[in-house]
Amino acid sequence: MKVAVITGGSRGFGFELARSLAADGWGVVIDGRHADDVRAAAEAIGSAVHAVPGDVRDPQHRAELVRMAEGLGDLALVVNNASVLGPSPQPTLAEYPLDVLADVYDVNVIAPIGLIQTALPALRRNRGTVVDITSDAGVEGYAGWGGYGSSKAALEQASNVLAAEEPDVRVYWFDPGDMRTQMHQEAFPGEDISDRPVPSSVVPALRRLLDASPPRGRYRAADLPTTVPSKMPAAVPS
Repeated sequence: MKVAVITGGSRGFGFELARSLAADGWGVVIDGRHADDVRAAAEAIGSAVHAVPGDVRDPQHRAELVRMAEGLGDLALVVNNASVLGPSPQPTLAEYPLDVLADVYDVNVIAPIGLIQTALPALRRNRGTVVDITSDAGVEGYAGWGGYGSSKAALEQASNVLAAEEPDVRVYWFDPGDMRTQMHQEAFPGEDISDRPVPSSVVPALRRLLDASPPRGRYRAADLPTTVPSKMPAAVPS
């Protein structure tokens, strides 16, 4: 069985990706900081999805994710989806609390690299794939997005270097675009974001990327075809 580890899989894009992969016969390991939410998400999808509650900043938790995945089959995919926005509303860099900025980098940059390091032996062996979820805030100079955006820029460069260093592992940094998620709502407190696409509508673009196996690099969901065969059951609210 091919197995994927998806961080931040209890809701939003991570949940919908887990649901899609499980429907196509993958084993999936998801995590999240709130144990009840992670377990509920796994139960909502089915027995192919395994919940490992915990914080991605914790090395022992990252090791447990990989141990669980390898116990299920061949670890073939790691998706670094978990991230934090930082303060809401977002401050300018001139006013950004440095202790909070350090936490944003810890979750959005250090933890993904740590999980990759732990998973690399299996990924090399299985010629697997790493997908780091990024954002246009990592390449554009949006006022107020200095903390989150610069962390995503750092993650993108780490992905770029990893792609050069690991010839047996496919590495993609994937920009899903704006989505109707809790984190996106936090970025725009009090605003109506109902015009943003739901996460389930973006998952097919990433599935197309994984199926097509193009050269390593940065890909935007908006630039990828979104028609892929699907055996997905009825949608589960996220």
